[in-house]
Amino acid sequence: MVNKKVVVLGGGHGQSAILRGIKHIPDIDITAVVTVADDGGSTGRLRQFFNIPAMGDIRGVLIALAESETLLGTLMDYRFETSVDIDNPEQDVLGHNLGNLILVALTESCGNFVEGIEILSKVLNVKGNIVPSTSQVITLFAIMEDGTIVKGETNIPKIENRIRKVFYQEKVRASEKAVQAILDADLIIYGIGSVYTSILPNVIIPEIKDALKESKAKKIYMCNAMTQPGETTSYAMEDHVDALLDHGATIDEVVIAKDKIPSKILKLYEEEGSVPVLSVRDTHPYKIREVELLDFTKNLVRHDSMKIKQLVEELLKNEG
Repeated sequence: MVNKKVVVLGGGHGQSAILRGIKHIPDIDITAVVTVADDGGSTGRLRQFFNIPAMGDIRGVLIALAESETLLGTLMDYRFETSVDIDNPEQDVLGHNLGNLILVALTESCGNFVEGIEILSKVLNVKGNIVPSTSQVITLFAIMEDGTIVKGETNIPKIENRIRKVFYQEKVRASEKAVQAILDADLIIYGIGSVYTSILPNVIIPEIKDALKESKAKKIYMCNAMTQPGETTSYAMEDHVDALLDHGATIDEVVIAKDKIPSKILKLYEEEGSVPVLSVRDTHPYKIREVELLDFTKNLVRHDSMKIKQLVEELLKNEG
């Protein structure tokens, strides 16, 4: 039997939540196409100093797809909180993740960012392929509804304005492996995560956009459960999908979490300017699937990886 091929496009915690669940599905080949547009924190400092693509989301995916929770996998997320070089604080490891530093070291030693990811994937016994959407050092821009242009992925959600479009000013070339994985896929999943700063940085790369249109795979969008202040403030489910479609994504089905969120947790989110993402239209040009997907431990709204596993198993089964 030929394994089903599943591609997950995105970045951040949402993409990792999907991958952490579906790696347990037998007889599938997983490819994570990951954004490298992040320019904040440890990732931003390292990419500026070493002129290499952002590795923060790559690190998260490596940990999520590792076959088991090893000591090295746990240490990959370790962040240095104390300064080592007192005389040169800008040059020390303060604030850096160990996993980011390992990826930099591997890239420097083998001279290739993608090869560095492949080496670390073998060390962690990763189940699947991890492919940056591009090997270039890129900067994401956004144009707001009032025409304001914002530079930098970390700055985009900070502007109190509605985002009209995200784009790159330079010509960005897609990773050939990312394009081929999309063309070969049986199922493509967008999400979960920030629409404008995690998913769309992949989609707007021209070769990826073209491959998504050409691909015969079923394309699923797993919608966020809560709005994100500054990025999707007051967005309904349809607004999320419209943003994807307006930027060139193709979608066959949208998955919505139908869990009832406890009122005490809703109140905590409301204090931060975040509300549940609801559907507001009666008809849609895509299929809607409502499933219980959430976990509320630690008073947070998070997607449950094992519930996602069950959902994806059902999707693959229905695809024959």
